[in-house]
Amino acid sequence: MRQGLWNRLCWALALGLCLTLASVALTAQQAAGDVAVVVHPDVPVDNLTLGELRRLVLGDREFWPAGVRVTLLIRAPIAHERDVMLKKVCQMTEAQFRQHWIAKVFRADTAVAPKIVYASQMALDLVNQIPGAITFVDLSQVGRNMKVVRIDGRLPGESGYILR
Repeated sequence: MRQGLWNRLCWALALGLCLTLASVALTAQQAAGDVAVVVHPDVPVDNLTLGELRRLVLGDREFWPAGVRVTLLIRAPIAHERDVMLKKVCQMTEAQFRQHWIAKVFRADTAVAPKIVYASQMALDLVNQIPGAITFVDLSQVGRNMKVVRIDGRLPGESGYILR
């Protein structure tokens, strides 16, 4: 009798442990695909709404609150970060995004177009060097000394984070 109870208890504990590990793995997998919004350390912003972020990315807002010009650093086409930014922030295709910026520059609606970066490390190096810079990088690439901005009050890896 005790042996049967002991076996059931061991199975229940093993099942609980497996479910816990599966949950942790799923959370880690979700966070691994998250795209962080990183800004220059001196940018006086800790949180942006998705709408504010969209205005920054589309060039409709050109200055941070302190009057520093926004410098948008965007990964080259095919990068996961760019794809997430286009779909979740801009709600545009690659062609629509390009056309938007071509028209904006052609009409002289902006003084500065986005800068294309070809690697995450390049984006992180430049965001730390250029005052007012903002970029999108995979969460796994973000170092401890990077300033990650909350989007709608959430950081990458948190439940409900939109940029994944």
